Amino acid sequence: MKIQINAPNVDVPEALSEFIESRTHEVLGHFEKHLTRVEIHLKDQNGDKGGVDMHCTVEVRPRGLDPMAVDHTAESEADAVRKALDKMKSALDRRLGRLSER
Repeated sequence: MKIQINAPNVDVPEALSEFIESRTHEVLGHFEKHLTRVEIHLKDQNGDKGGVDMHCTVEVRPRGLDPMAVDHTAESEADAVRKALDKMKSALDRRLGRLSER
């Protein structure tokens, strides 16, 4: 499972990058055999204005299925990533669970 971080207008220090990678493995690790790639997109929607504006989109590429994406907006990068990954876990549980029931 390849993890790619895209953040064109967000400074991603090494500590944040390590957090994103470890949290992704922690939350989505048991889906690893089903996923070819996970993309984490971070965007600061308001720039220097502040507020609840850190947007995270998590996109996954399941083998043999269409890509899936979820997003979350929060005050910090870490919170946005954390919540978006939790949403993706739920979405994958539903999608892959339905496939295994067939």
